[in-house]
Amino acid sequence: MAARTAEAELERVTTAATRDDPDAGDEPVPVPGPEPTEQGVLRWAFRRRRRWIVGAAVFTAVHQMCEAAVPVLIGAVVDHAVRHGGPGDLALWIGLLAVLFAVLTTAMRLGGRWNRQGSQGAAHDLRLVAVARVLDPRGFANGARSSGSLLSTATSDSLRIGLGNRAWVIGSGAVAALAFGAVALLLTSVPLGLLVLIGLVPLLAATRLLAKPLSARGSAEQAQVARATGTAADLIRGLRIIKGLGAEPAAQLRYRTASRSALAATVRAARWDAGYDSVTLLLNGLFLALVTWVGARLAVEGTISVGEFVASVGLAQFLIGPSSRFGGAMSLRARARGSAGRMAALLAEPYAVTGGSLPGDPLPAGALELTGVRNGPLRKLDLRIEPGSTVGIVAPDPAVAAALLDVLALRTVPEDGGVTLGGVPLAGLGLDAARRLLLVADHDADLFDATVAENVAVAAQPGRVAAAMTAADADEVVRSLPRGAESRIGERGRSLSGGQRQRVALARALAADPPVLVLHEPTTAVDAATEAKIAAGLQALRAGSSTVLVTTSPILLQTCERVVLLTDGAVGATGTHQELTSDQPSYHAAVMA
Repeated sequence: MAARTAEAELERVTTAATRDDPDAGDEPVPVPGPEPTEQGVLRWAFRRRRRWIVGAAVFTAVHQMCEAAVPVLIGAVVDHAVRHGGPGDLALWIGLLAVLFAVLTTAMRLGGRWNRQGSQGAAHDLRLVAVARVLDPRGFANGARSSGSLLSTATSDSLRIGLGNRAWVIGSGAVAALAFGAVALLLTSVPLGLLVLIGLVPLLAATRLLAKPLSARGSAEQAQVARATGTAADLIRGLRIIKGLGAEPAAQLRYRTASRSALAATVRAARWDAGYDSVTLLLNGLFLALVTWVGARLAVEGTISVGEFVASVGLAQFLIGPSSRFGGAMSLRARARGSAGRMAALLAEPYAVTGGSLPGDPLPAGALELTGVRNGPLRKLDLRIEPGSTVGIVAPDPAVAAALLDVLALRTVPEDGGVTLGGVPLAGLGLDAARRLLLVADHDADLFDATVAENVAVAAQPGRVAAAMTAADADEVVRSLPRGAESRIGERGRSLSGGQRQRVALARALAADPPVLVLHEPTTAVDAATEAKIAAGLQALRAGSSTVLVTTSPILLQTCERVVLLTDGAVGATGTHQELTSDQPSYHAAVMA
């Protein structure tokens, strides 16, 4: 009664999940992304948030010009209100100053809000693009990249590229402030204005030149951080194995080495940052000290009034900020270029498989046939799986089994030969269609941080969940959990034992009910009694459908109508389990050891 209740609840949750997903089974929609070049990534990040960036630049420019106008207005107060006017004039000018501060504050708040939208929004957009590329079922032609590198690109690099958009906002505000200050100084005194205009050109050029090395330093830093992150991710993923082997000291040494390399790269980049800030601040200070000295000489000579001198000194002090911020904008842009190069390298990675087009319904069905397949250790493999049959494949060399599974799962394209299903090349189908027809359930299949019901329902066919749970003996797992099918199992199913994880993963594959199902060592973590129960469940549930068992389990192989022994990457022998056990010493050694 308890088993039927658990199965009914699991079926209810699964049916609801399938019904709420109207796009289930459709071809994945490509996510539009940038051109896979450094400049392409930067342009795309800007264009995606152009409205926010332009608005933020306008508000920031208004804010900065109002900031520059403050010393000018104070100088006017000194000249007109104190020297030539009474309390009424003083109140008027103070009122104007209050209005100026109100505009300044409003522009600052709006500019900051729009600036965050332009930078953080662009970073979010880039994270989506990076994650879409990482999760693309076509994979990477050059093999899997380290998880740390992918994580670093999708997070840190995306953020730095997004922050690169702030360079436009900060730079625009700085240029507006510098231009306003120069004009104000020019109106106050032509020599002062010309000094500022002429001096800013080499100052900004030097700032831009000094920012160039930051890009290379930032890229090197991110690469080292990615290696350290990847090392940490690998160690955490294999923590149980490390503890079981007693290899904690070696693991600590490996991470310590990677961490120190990342620290050294970060310190080098920080030193360049500090040196850049120091040099630009020194140049700005020397230049503006010169402006102040010239203004003071003009005031002493009587060329400008006291109020104009106050305004010029205030402007000279104020211009230190925009000049420094312009240098900071160049630094942000330089770091964004380094990260954009890494993002472009990820997006430019060639696909392992270039899927064909969906041929339309009905999808092809029939025999699965491998003809002259060469892929790594596979050597001219010829194999035919008849519709509705259960075939066992024994590969004493694990590399041969892995190469075969990669070909069948369309993770790679064979070096030679091909795979057909019902006479149609498997690689000619769209990936989604191919995997609905032929599903490869790997031995180390990942479970999600969700409930048991949600894990099994990912690709379940209507009405198949309860039967799949029973066949995989996963209903026993559900009954042992505190909330049954609604129990969350944690990342990679860490709250479950190895055997429980394996049974839930097997139930998920069986619930998908593909015409051809390839199972790789689905029962290595369960006891013999449970394995026999699963073998019987598989035989009953998959009757009439093609099932390929890549395994060395004698209990599973006994249920196969035919067993194929792969030797040196090709078919070495074919027969029943009993025949091969008697006639093939290599098969006996692989299966009965």
